Amino acid sequence: MTEFVALLESLPPGLLYGAIAALAGLENLIPPLPADTAVALGALLAGRGFLDARLVFGITWAANVGSGAAVYLLARRYGRPAFRGKLGRRLLSERTIAHIEREYERHGGYGIFVSRLLPVWRGVVMPFAGLAGVSAPHALVPLSLASALWYGLLTYAVVTLGANLEAVLVLLRRVNHVLGIAALAAAVGLALWIWRRLKR
Repeated sequence: MTEFVALLESLPPGLLYGAIAALAGLENLIPPLPADTAVALGALLAGRGFLDARLVFGITWAANVGSGAAVYLLARRYGRPAFRGKLGRRLLSERTIAHIEREYERHGGYGIFVSRLLPVWRGVVMPFAGLAGVSAPHALVPLSLASALWYGLLTYAVVTLGANLEAVLVLLRRVNHVLGIAALAAAVGLALWIWRRLKR
């Protein structure tokens, strides 16, 4: 592991900042991407004095919120027409979209905020918010706040741990494990709720 950190420290800081920004932004398009690990490694390098912690956080936050907003806006503009065709209706019927809209109306900003803190859900909440026609302030403010909280805490915790890469990776695994269980529970609950509603 120390060889890997040494390899990272041999790269130009600009390249590392760019990689962190790319992974943080792409997380909204490809949820399984290891954006958290990239940010944690950036924060680790900041803790070792190689990168600037404020820049690691700022670049991560801007890239993540920017790509989340772009996905939301694209889904809001083009999502509904995409599901009007034969294949689109099979994937997501108007009835299901109406259910999603009602849930966004019911849970609003705090639902988006909480969902943005959960692994995998982070990547799907914004397109569905756009598809459901949630207003920009009600979608983008919780997105911005949740991203600031998550990446701010992650950057702070890793910088505080200092140069101990193993401790950083263990912390990240534990946090994502707990959040992953919460996301799975939420997915099962949502699936059961949709199934019951569709049976009525």
